[in-house]
Amino acid sequence: MSEQRFGEFVAVRRHEYVAELVLDRPKAMNAVSTEMARSIGAACDALGADASVRVTVVTSSNDRAFCVGADLKERNSLTDAELVRQRPVARGAYTGVLELPMPTVAAVHGFALGGGFELALACDLIVADATAVVGLPEVSVGVIPGGGGTQLLPRRVGAARAAELVFTARRVEAAEAAELGLVDRLVEDARTGALELAARIAANSPVGLRAAKRAMRLGQGLDLRAGLEVEDAAWRSVAFSGDRAEGVAAFNEKRRPEWPGE
Repeated sequence: MSEQRFGEFVAVRRHEYVAELVLDRPKAMNAVSTEMARSIGAACDALGADASVRVTVVTSSNDRAFCVGADLKERNSLTDAELVRQRPVARGAYTGVLELPMPTVAAVHGFALGGGFELALACDLIVADATAVVGLPEVSVGVIPGGGGTQLLPRRVGAARAAELVFTARRVEAAEAAELGLVDRLVEDARTGALELAARIAANSPVGLRAAKRAMRLGQGLDLRAGLEVEDAAWRSVAFSGDRAEGVAAFNEKRRPEWPGE
């Protein structure tokens, strides 16, 4: 397993075709400072450019929290002008995860609140364990979810349920989170479960995985006819690929495919 650092607070570990993006500011329970946000964005830029990565898993090095959201101590020290300048950096962390071209899985152990839950929502799948506590409490401190929460949560659980969660600012523990669809899988250990799921996903065609994600993301919000056109374009992008040829050959020869990834 190799590791690459992005600043002081973010690491990327490679497990063959799976990349683990580690939030590594344990003393602050991964509160996202300006420096940490910049590092998350840089790590995502590097991952997005690496065609050998088939799945990315977002994890935490802290045993109590996935991420507790924005660094409010830092925020309290910023002038209005500094906050305006910081905003694009903060957004870059969340959009960086959201726009990763390969499937993404969040491993939620402990608290995932505010921006921390938004980092998880930016992933395609959320795996959690019994320690998980999630929520978007921003209105309780006079702001709103600003890392995609007002847009991603309704898409995940529906408008009314998202409204109740955002307006009450309440924290939701693991069992209820699974029941409401705030997380997708409850497992014994979030990191282990997420990496196992990622390995299963990574056994499939990297070309197919990225095209399927692109089709699903671009098709959201479109009417069915337009969505099917998006799907057709994605299908055409893979139909004549090396991965398609290898997949068909491996099926007919009853062997495991060796994906060329192109």
